[in-house]
Amino acid sequence: MKMAIAGAGMIVHDLFHFIHKIEGIELTAIASTPRSIDKVKALAKENHIPATYNDYEELLNDPNTEVMYIATPNNLHYEMVKKALNKGLHVICEKPFTSTIEELLELRDLAKEKNLILLEAISTQYLPNVLKMKELLEEIGQPKIIIANYSQYSSRYNAFKEGKVLPAFSPDFSGGALMDLNIYNIHLITSLFGKPKNVTYAANIEKEIDTSGILSMDFGSFKAIAVGAKDCKAPVTTTIQGDKGALIVEGPANVLPKFKLVMNDGTVTEFDLQKGEHRMFYEFIEFKNIIDNKDYKKADEMMEKSIIAVEVATKGRRSGNVLFPADQKYI
Repeated sequence: MKMAIAGAGMIVHDLFHFIHKIEGIELTAIASTPRSIDKVKALAKENHIPATYNDYEELLNDPNTEVMYIATPNNLHYEMVKKALNKGLHVICEKPFTSTIEELLELRDLAKEKNLILLEAISTQYLPNVLKMKELLEEIGQPKIIIANYSQYSSRYNAFKEGKVLPAFSPDFSGGALMDLNIYNIHLITSLFGKPKNVTYAANIEKEIDTSGILSMDFGSFKAIAVGAKDCKAPVTTTIQGDKGALIVEGPANVLPKFKLVMNDGTVTEFDLQKGEHRMFYEFIEFKNIIDNKDYKKADEMMEKSIIAVEVATKGRRSGNVLFPADQKYI
């Protein structure tokens, strides 16, 4: 799999922590904006990447690339995925896939038309501990209450309060607490239980962006609450309560380092299947297998999971009046 990288932010630095361990992934090129070209050149040198660009259009024309990994700000995902697909490239796009569900459905259709694979880089959907939790759902009986809290005080929030708006807190960049943190809770809950019947979002809004908020999901016979915050902090935990027991996670949904099965009779069993690997390791193993084997069935399965999560996020935001420029043509 010959993969180019669009972007040079924190998530790309995370990528380099593990990507060289995965046999069969060849990094062909990396690009960012002209402002970050020195950083890009340093990353390329450190990671033996042969080509660097300070223009994303040039990156799309790199002759050695088969797969584009897009790790740019959220608001650029839709246009960059679309351009990559139109260039005949398979695409892996960082979470959140797109700013709106309508954008994602359009890109899904374009990928099908071009017979290309389009995948969302969302670690939660691929973690062995999450897959094990799904196997254990029957143990806890009928689900009743799910509470997922990913609250992490952002260092950028201080600057935001002083009037400096960085992408993580900008509506123009499709930022905010739901898209940055709560999206992981959404992916965890929907990976386990599918699509909710109804979604609402109660957000704390400052300067037209949600700095924190509570997403409510109604599944009919049980309810789920997903809390995401960048303006305050609390223990990051998830509890899935059933009438026979509970699954308890101490840690964020994008890492899910370990979890416990706690039964009503007091029996406690701990699980950790991830062996200390970086949270993104498992998704890129799967991406390589899907693309190398042209496994369109698996790609479609993962796309459906992404569609559910992006639809939940879109409906939630709109119900809480958290709107992006990308929403304007659809509402």
